[in-house]
Amino acid sequence: MFARGPSAAVSVVLGTFLLTATTPAAFADKGDGIIDPGEDEIAELARAVQNPVASLISVPIQNNTAFDWGPQGGTLNVANIQPVFPFDISDDWNLITRTIFPIISQPELIPGQGRETGLGDVVFTAFFSPAKAGKLIWGVGPAVNIPTATDDRLGAKEWGLGPSVVFLTMPGNWVLGGLMNNIWDVNGSTDINFFFSKWFANYNLDNGWYLTTAPIITANWEASSGNRWTIPVGGGGGKVFMAGKQPMNVNLQAYYNIEAPMFVGDWSSRIQVQFMFPKK
Repeated sequence: MFARGPSAAVSVVLGTFLLTATTPAAFADKGDGIIDPGEDEIAELARAVQNPVASLISVPIQNNTAFDWGPQGGTLNVANIQPVFPFDISDDWNLITRTIFPIISQPELIPGQGRETGLGDVVFTAFFSPAKAGKLIWGVGPAVNIPTATDDRLGAKEWGLGPSVVFLTMPGNWVLGGLMNNIWDVNGSTDINFFFSKWFANYNLDNGWYLTTAPIITANWEASSGNRWTIPVGGGGGKVFMAGKQPMNVNLQAYYNIEAPMFVGDWSSRIQVQFMFPKK
């Protein structure tokens, strides 16, 4: 899930920027993030929180930890604060925006350097999605890397731009799909050519519980061939519930890298707490 070397923070940010919620389960009106009269609110929210293009305002706080990371074998931590806002731009189209604010704590890369903690590059994405989707739900739009890193170790500090696409389907209790993008630098002195893909399979259980696997497969095309790909396998589970009147989503996942760049450890964990504000 995480990349290595001096450009590691860049790969971390780009590799996790779309990683927040996961997906829904049945037809176009289910998992849309709108609580219709008579609809089971928890079941609908459990589907909507898994749908990257649902009409659901949410604020996920996602913490990603990579173990045995870097030349010194330290622990890398990236906490992503990722507000999501949907907009009805016409009767036929919705616009869903997601802004990722990564708080990165990176261990030293050389002895005596010390740990660096601060804001990484902010990533903004926008998906245009049909308001009335069929069994196949999809969205397309731009992904933008904004140079906000507080230290050179925490980001590229260069503007980046690229296309992004998401697609999913919801047969029965399942939510199956994927998301892909590639970001390039925009006339910068730092080369950015980073591919991101997330493939998810979720199974919704009763009472808001669900099982999920959502590995993030990335490639840093600027790296050497042996240090290009990060391919994790794993998964976990979560639950949607009401904390008083506030809908919440919490999940925990663990992943093992079957392919990774040098100085990236085998294991990583992902913990997410998400606040949801559905339409009724």
